[in-house]
Amino acid sequence: MPAYKAAKTLKKTLQDIPKELVSQIIVVDDHSDDQTVQLARQLGLTVYRHPHNLGYGGNQKTCYWEALKLKPDVVVMLHPDYQYDATRIPQLVQPILDGEYDFMFGSRIRTRQEALAGGMPLHKYLFNRFYTLLANFVLGVNFSEHFSGLRAYSAKTLHTVPFQRFSNDFMFDQEFTVTAIARQLKIGEIPIPVRYYDDSSSIKWWAGIKFGLGSVWMLTLFLLDKYHLYHSKHFR
Repeated sequence: MPAYKAAKTLKKTLQDIPKELVSQIIVVDDHSDDQTVQLARQLGLTVYRHPHNLGYGGNQKTCYWEALKLKPDVVVMLHPDYQYDATRIPQLVQPILDGEYDFMFGSRIRTRQEALAGGMPLHKYLFNRFYTLLANFVLGVNFSEHFSGLRAYSAKTLHTVPFQRFSNDFMFDQEFTVTAIARQLKIGEIPIPVRYYDDSSSIKWWAGIKFGLGSVWMLTLFLLDKYHLYHSKHFR
């Protein structure tokens, strides 16, 4: 769980995780100024704390680096802000355990009505739809969304995708997905509920604009590399 100021939602998120399936829960705190670290330790979780704020991507790098030391079958990335339904983890990981997929994610987009009724802001929904159509066309896939904070990876995926090269910012997830597709890993999705709460984390406007432009830039890099016009470090 990549955590930043998650003290209000960490316990609720933890309560939904199926304990019989999960061998260890790692929380990486990105130098929060609330009680995230203290609460995580009280809950008996394995906690790592960054001495300074690295960003969302930098946080995930530590999560996966520490998780790989445990020689896992599957690593699940779950935001601790209670936006994602952790009770769906069994359905998320089973296709990886069965060898059908290398990488799975939870999709919140089944219908427009459901997404908006679950609290997804209209501007986020519209950009989600725009980017998904564009990314599906460019990448040759047919996902119902590309932005998800509930993901599961096989150990093979984390050894194949050079995630340590990626951004420390919010662009990390898109870099990961596009690179995984370029490296021909098998990716699947399951439907999950939409949940937006006042206590849930939310990307700010300027960071959101940078994220949107960066996401489109990743698709551009994919095309440039595909047609041998530019060789990106992500795909080599």
